[in-house]
Amino acid sequence: MTNNKPATTLTNAFKKSSKTFIGFLTAGDPTFEKSVKQILALAEAGTDIIEIGIPFSDPVADGPVIQAADLRAFAAEITTDKVFELVAAVRQKSQVPLAFLVYLNNVFKYGYEKFFKRCAKLQVGGLIIPDLPFEERAEVLPFAQKYGVALIPLVAPTSGQRIPSVVKDATGFVYAVSSMGVTGVRDQINTDLAKMVAEIHQATDVPVAIGFGIHTPQQAARVAQVADGVIVGSAIVKIIAQNKQQTLTELKKYATAMKKALSSRLNKSK
Repeated sequence: MTNNKPATTLTNAFKKSSKTFIGFLTAGDPTFEKSVKQILALAEAGTDIIEIGIPFSDPVADGPVIQAADLRAFAAEITTDKVFELVAAVRQKSQVPLAFLVYLNNVFKYGYEKFFKRCAKLQVGGLIIPDLPFEERAEVLPFAQKYGVALIPLVAPTSGQRIPSVVKDATGFVYAVSSMGVTGVRDQINTDLAKMVAEIHQATDVPVAIGFGIHTPQQAARVAQVADGVIVGSAIVKIIAQNKQQTLTELKKYATAMKKALSSRLNKSK
């Protein structure tokens, strides 16, 4: 894969000097204009990759916090076309690596060819599609490969012996799910993350980021001892949900604290 492929922007965001911080928000929550500013604020604060959720009516992998964000985005009349316009507005000011969290029906309805072509044009590095089983990826994979956009595989605590198959030919990064269930902050993560990440690393050289449940700098630092990066969603969306005058300041403060935790000397090597 050549360096101008969008997927490489994700892989290149994983550096040896610190662990990678991936922040999630829902496009259009609470408005188009505020979303653009939120993404730019996170990027300015050092967020390495920003995962943008495309609102969906039945987000089966998402908990109540992100479901509520989808409803606010729908109230702001955010469509898939509007999401691409939002990314175009971000791209006028920032080249921060981006990925989409999107449910398959949105991509299907938009048209696979058209969707991936627009991703490539705007340098959206990859898609996380929670309701796309590995066994059915063949329907989408040719378009992802054509445009150099990663189909980011999800590895769950129950993946077990299927891990080598799931991450085979992975690009961008691998999304390791810390806990079963839907998204949302968790005070405890009981999965043997070290074992799961080790099994992923045995099967692929692509970086591994852990998500679901992480919300404090202390949690992020612990998880980063075994992973290449961490993904945080619900905690960021909660800040946005407050819709205060100082939301951008709070987002920057939070991202800075998370990035500092991941850049600590403790996490510079596994």
